[in-house]
Amino acid sequence: MATVSLKGIKKIYDNKVTAVHDFNLEISDKEFIVLVGPSGCGKSTTLRMVAGLEDISEGDLLIGGRKVNDVSPKDRDIAMVFQNYALYPHMTVYENMAFALKLRKLPKEEIDRKVREAAQILDISQYLERKPKALSGGQRQRVAIGRAIVRDPQVFLMDEPLSNLDAKLRNQMRAEIIKLRQRINTTFIYVTHDQTEAMTLGDRIVIMKDGYIQQIGTPQQVFDHPANLFVAGFIGTPQMNFFDAQLERQGDGYAIRCLGATMTLSAETEARLKANNVAGGNVTLGIRPEHILFSAEPGPHTLTGTVDVSEMMGSELHLHVTVQDGVDVVLRVSTTELPKEQKAGIPYGTKVHFTFRDDLIHLFDPETANNLIPFKSEAARTKEQNEAQVKVTV
Repeated sequence: MATVSLKGIKKIYDNKVTAVHDFNLEISDKEFIVLVGPSGCGKSTTLRMVAGLEDISEGDLLIGGRKVNDVSPKDRDIAMVFQNYALYPHMTVYENMAFALKLRKLPKEEIDRKVREAAQILDISQYLERKPKALSGGQRQRVAIGRAIVRDPQVFLMDEPLSNLDAKLRNQMRAEIIKLRQRINTTFIYVTHDQTEAMTLGDRIVIMKDGYIQQIGTPQQVFDHPANLFVAGFIGTPQMNFFDAQLERQGDGYAIRCLGATMTLSAETEARLKANNVAGGNVTLGIRPEHILFSAEPGPHTLTGTVDVSEMMGSELHLHVTVQDGVDVVLRVSTTELPKEQKAGIPYGTKVHFTFRDDLIHLFDPETANNLIPFKSEAARTKEQNEAQVKVTV
């Protein structure tokens, strides 16, 4: 098992196109890291540099404390699972899984033990004599993972391994990967464009855009405290609503004017704005669809709109509501909270009143796109409190 360190990693193609910019990441032993982002963001290129399939233009890559920039892929003690499985079609499942071990000239008894142990873990023992063409997509993916397991590598690399599967099978395989991780307990680096995979699999998520890291954090951290507008819009389904708004300083507090309504902020949000010396002015307000609440009556802190689209999702409704100036607002409403006559959907043209949860409003700088209320870990908060106490004592 091993740590992985990426220090100032860059990838430049043909001395012109920079695919990955100054990538810095420390991965702990046995940690599951997910690189996520839209197509072309540099996540697969980064993984391929770790694997040794792409040269590193600048920076240092260390696996287990050993610099491996110029070490060949076979000598890095890593195993990679590809998107397209990359199985040998003329070999049986057993032969596919045993192939790398035969190249290493391990004893037949040891090869047989490793292959059968991996097959048992992945529940593919009954398919060992079949060839890949006789397997389903999910079974092929298990074989590809099994071929990696038998090598007992320091680091597992997975490049969008579930993207070729249908939705139901993808959910099943996601659960299988979680179980697998608990059984073999090694370091994983996993690449995906699917935020659901990232949120459910990763100990930490690295969100990328245009070759740059946008944010690194636990799934809960990036959901609750997105670093900027891109992260806020990328994480969460349906995506966060964004509005032009004005932040006003009112004595020791703040208020938000948005679409003609005045939204209040929680005491904690106001305290963090004050601590960051946010004076006020134009801001971008963000609110997740599930954090918008219905109001019985209109008022100074509510918005009024008409339902354009009502999407029934089974346990919840996704409502598209048009408010003043044709602005579209998406609400995510649990059907258990609706009256019986609205459980099947809210009719087109229905007038609704709603407001925003004051403790879950996000505020972004419209110029830099950065969050005006950045996340601080408990350790950072404790350090600040201790430093403040020292100053008072002095």
